[in-house]
Amino acid sequence: MKALVITELLGDGIGPELRESVHGVAGCLPLAIDFEPIDLSLERRRAGAAAAYDEVVASLARTRLGLKYPTVTEGESPNAVLRTRLGLSVIHRPVHSIPGIASSFKETVALEIVRVATGGTYDDPGQRIGQDVAVSLRIIERRPCTEAARFAFRLARQHGLSVTSSSKHTIQRATDGFFEAIVREVAAEFPDVPHRVELFDALLAKICLRPREFSVVLTLNEYGDFLSDMACGLIGSMGLGASGNYSFAKSGEIDVAIFDPAGGTAPDIAGSGVCNPTAALLALALLLEHARHFELASRLRGAILGAIASGRTTRDVGGTLGTAAFTACIRDALARAIA
Repeated sequence: MKALVITELLGDGIGPELRESVHGVAGCLPLAIDFEPIDLSLERRRAGAAAAYDEVVASLARTRLGLKYPTVTEGESPNAVLRTRLGLSVIHRPVHSIPGIASSFKETVALEIVRVATGGTYDDPGQRIGQDVAVSLRIIERRPCTEAARFAFRLARQHGLSVTSSSKHTIQRATDGFFEAIVREVAAEFPDVPHRVELFDALLAKICLRPREFSVVLTLNEYGDFLSDMACGLIGSMGLGASGNYSFAKSGEIDVAIFDPAGGTAPDIAGSGVCNPTAALLALALLLEHARHFELASRLRGAILGAIASGRTTRDVGGTLGTAAFTACIRDALARAIA
């Protein structure tokens, strides 16, 4: 079987420990995986950011598949640079309740958040006008909105779910109204997929009140950022999720896919052997799923969630294990699952 080649974007802080955990688990899979590492740490970027990003782009042109570890943002965001250089227009963030993770919210959450990765106000830093006024430009473009909408509806069709698109289209009539018009056009291509529209502020309240009514949620850049963090708060942790970031070919098919864990570089615990690799391992599971190794992705996810449900996890979520011991639990469970 041909090896799965993955561009591996190395980062800062706890990144090396997350990488060690990912490699340890990947080594248990009955699948040849070749990692192509590229240093994207702050030290490397300070020495020559342009060359580092050029190397990333060249590698992904070959592999079309990436796994990224947390990076320090200094001056510019590596994530933002990669989105621009690679044309990454869609972020998919699954947020699901995890048995074994304590949360004050007792309802079950099972959201697939699909976010337009560009535009809104995030792409314009704005400017000051005199001493008393500041402005920023809000940009909504057809192509990324169409790609995000098609991704959301395909995801919903694949899993028998519905799509909720959400914005403030009654107030931001030009921008958010344009987004919802594009979504309606795409929805017409998927008559078998239920679609509803919710105002974003109302959506936040309704998810808190009746989360089981919502599955695939499609929204704009900054709204998706807010919703992802709120949803993670509901399930009890900001740092246990993973995301897929996608660019698309002219045919509409996914071109480049990069997967990354939630959370930052955690410099306060870097090197101490106590970081939680769950998000990085879930990112690997998303990558395997994208590469159509569905059974392996399911077995890996099951091993991770089973360990957490049994209390065998790291200290940040109430367990007693360090990074290496938790990784060993996943390796053992995975070995049993695929034996």
